[in-house]
Amino acid sequence: MRNLVNVSEGSYLALHGLAYIAQKFPERVSVKKLAEILQASEAHLAKVFQKLSKADLVSSSRGPAGGFELSKAPEEISFLQILEVIEGEVKLGDCPFGKPHCAFTNCIFNHELNRISKDIYDTFNNMKLSKFT
Repeated sequence: MRNLVNVSEGSYLALHGLAYIAQKFPERVSVKKLAEILQASEAHLAKVFQKLSKADLVSSSRGPAGGFELSKAPEEISFLQILEVIEGEVKLGDCPFGKPHCAFTNCIFNHELNRISKDIYDTFNNMKLSKFT
């Protein structure tokens, strides 16, 4: 394990791609340009941005001047929203290890991992794309 907090490649592409698009507003940004900037596969980026489009975080247009643009103002889009589109809804309060029952009467972490998870959740919820414009 290299990091305690890990995000998938898809989340990395979504977060960084949307931050770049926010910086370039009102320009549209093509998948080709994003792939170049993020050093990523155009095919993978297209899949990620298809999810973001379905979630109404971006809109796309085709053609020579086409590309992606934000569907909402950057201050209305949180990192948490982006992560949940790619990774799925975050559920707080459950066992951080995904176990239905604890092997001990009381959690050996004294619920500290849940507190830390809530802090991370709040941090991502408070981080907006507008921070990068």
